[in-house]
Amino acid sequence: MSDARRTFLFMPESAYGPTNNCIGIANELVKQGHRVVFAAERSWQGKLTALGFEEDLVDLAPVEEPADGEEVEQDAGQFWKDYIKEVAPEFRKTTAEQLETVTLPIWEELVTGAKFCEPQLQDIIARVRPDVIIEDNVLTFPALVTAGVPFVRIVSCNPLEIPGEEIAPVFSGLGKDDRAGWAAFRAEYERTHRPLWESFDAWVQEQGAPPLPDLEFIHRGDANLYVFPEELDYTDRRPLDETWHRLDSSVRETEAAPEDLPAAFTDGSRPLVYFSLGSLGSADVDLMKRVIAALAELPVNVIVSKGPLHDEFELADNMWGAEFLPQTRLLPLADLVITHGGNNTTTEAMHFGKPMILLPLFWDQYDNAQRVDEQGYGRRLDTYGFTAGELGAAVQGILADDGLRSRCAAAGEAIRARHGVATAARIIAEVGVPVGVGAGAAAAEGE
Repeated sequence: MSDARRTFLFMPESAYGPTNNCIGIANELVKQGHRVVFAAERSWQGKLTALGFEEDLVDLAPVEEPADGEEVEQDAGQFWKDYIKEVAPEFRKTTAEQLETVTLPIWEELVTGAKFCEPQLQDIIARVRPDVIIEDNVLTFPALVTAGVPFVRIVSCNPLEIPGEEIAPVFSGLGKDDRAGWAAFRAEYERTHRPLWESFDAWVQEQGAPPLPDLEFIHRGDANLYVFPEELDYTDRRPLDETWHRLDSSVRETEAAPEDLPAAFTDGSRPLVYFSLGSLGSADVDLMKRVIAALAELPVNVIVSKGPLHDEFELADNMWGAEFLPQTRLLPLADLVITHGGNNTTTEAMHFGKPMILLPLFWDQYDNAQRVDEQGYGRRLDTYGFTAGELGAAVQGILADDGLRSRCAAAGEAIRARHGVATAARIIAEVGVPVGVGAGAAAAEGE
């Protein structure tokens, strides 16, 4: 345990991926004897204190007034679940077409939330008095970078979020050598996003924060971490400076595997497939039904993460699942992962050495799907254009490809050896501590 007990304030995006990433890192800091406070969005109330952290929560929009004295309770990240269900038809468009109908509206909602909660964050910082502030999100909150303490940025989306001329533009899902496509996509992003970026950058500066990098919605930190395995990274074409640190994975410990998982799913009698479109993607019930119908015809067992609309579809006889699953306990059991390409599931599948079939829907999921495919760790399919035969052929082809499975297993072994969560906690704990000064000496100097 460190002699210098410090206070770390985490603000993750209100979604399971970034929040779970921060929980894993924060737990390591607590083990070291530090104080951790979460300035999470209010729908996470009670869920973080149950894990041993303090909560000082924010609202990103006006709070709904309860009727007749009843409490209004939301599931964690409920806003984005409702939003994705509403906007799901737009996912059938190309990534360039989605810029105006999906990507821009998401940025607009995020900007509105940042403006709404700015006074709340200032109050939280005054109460908590953090030594270090850590944000895992895609846009800046000025209070976090004007607090006068070190600021750490975590990128738990695909690292194309950190732009470069020699890599594909973020959200495009374009191949690593499709330079004509890159140019057209960048031009469309400029057209659709510059007005919002300019107004947000002006507001950020009005709050006393530095200007934002051009067409980026978030500042760099005193230290910057990103969650992505070396095997998929872009560093050969986009080197990063010494403030950036790769976490090859960020896998936190979760509860044990479910006791009601059928024994036939783990006895090796049939290949086991893990299927998840994430807490947001699974809100597209029609897509869930299509994948389930295709997998029902195959000689495999399937674990299904059913998501928030679990009562709107049925599983086939070769399937077992639930609304919520301890994913990091179940992935090691699987032979193949079918995923939307969210960064958490993608990096966790790599961590455990599992090949993937990817069905991207929006945001950086296309970038993850493209990268896994072009680096040879799985297959990207057309999410709304695949046939049952194509999905079946991809499943059986990967299960029969011993070379691919061995390559994935070797990558997983290497990634696990890099200890991403412990590395993140160490880097964050060292932020703001003078070079050459131990924790105990730093504490003594502060007395």
